Amino acid sequence: MSKANKKQSRLIFRSVVLLLLAAAIIFSIVSKDKVKVLAVGDKAPDFELVDLDGNKQRLSDYKGEGVFLNFWGTWCPPCKREMPDMEEQYNAFKEKGVHVLSVNSGESNLKVDTFRDQYGLTFPIVIDKAKDIRDLYNIQPLPTTFLIDKDGRIKKIIITEMTRDEIISYMESIQP
Repeated sequence: MSKANKKQSRLIFRSVVLLLLAAAIIFSIVSKDKVKVLAVGDKAPDFELVDLDGNKQRLSDYKGEGVFLNFWGTWCPPCKREMPDMEEQYNAFKEKGVHVLSVNSGESNLKVDTFRDQYGLTFPIVIDKAKDIRDLYNIQPLPTTFLIDKDGRIKKIIITEMTRDEIISYMESIQP
C-alpha cells in the first residue's frame, strides 16, 4: 500500500470514528429523560407513600395547610442536628395548620424506626424505598426541605441545615 493510500485510509478511519462519537453524544443528549428542576412558585408534585405507622401519606391530603417537606437520611449529621428542633416546632405549629412530612431516602424500616425512637419523633415519616420521590423532587444534598404553602405551591427550598430560629421562621411563613 502506498504512503498516500495509508494516509487516506487513516483519514477515513478517523473521520468514521469521529462521526460515531458525535452521533453517540447527540443520541445520549436527545434520549436522556428530562428532569424538571422544581423552583419557587411551582406546584409541588403530589405523591403517596406509607409512613412508619402504616398510614398512607399524600401531599395532597394537606391542601389548605402548610407543609414542611423534609428529605433526610439517618447517616446525615446535619439531619440529626435539626431533627429535635423540627420535632419541637412540629408540636408548636401542627394546631396552627403547619405540618411536617419527613421523607427518608431509601433506608430500611428498622434503621428509620430506630432513629425515630432515638430522637422521639412524632411527625409522619415515610421511606422513599425506590427513591422515586427523591428523583421527582430532584433532591441532591441532604437535608433538603421544601416549604409548601396552603395552595400547594413551593414557597422556598432549603438545601442546608436549619437552626431552631430558622425552622420557626420557615413554619411561620407557610402558616395558613
